[in-house]
Amino acid sequence: MAGENSEIVALRDEFRGHLEQFYAMLKLAPPYHSVEKAIAHLTASLKAMAPEDRALVAANPARRWAQYKVAFVESGLSQKHRGIIAGLARSGQTGLPAEYQAFLDVYLS
Repeated sequence: MAGENSEIVALRDEFRGHLEQFYAMLKLAPPYHSVEKAIAHLTASLKAMAPEDRALVAANPARRWAQYKVAFVESGLSQKHRGIIAGLARSGQTGLPAEYQAFLDVYLS
């Protein structure tokens, strides 16, 4: 996207990669429409931030994952495959890296 802030592009691309890995490791087909909604939600929220706040998100993994989790929930993505993912999360057998707990916590609450 021409003229778009490189931090936004990098964060959006990283988020897409995390979503792809999340579903691949759970052996589930990603709900593509909802994935695109989540990415659009993240992009809009990043664009609405002050540049200083966006830089803090880009520099801090905890802040990034907090933004990713909000986009994951607000887009409705967390409602897809809910029963399957909740069962995997409760069993602790997802095989996902620790940072993905931000997504799994949504299914455990």
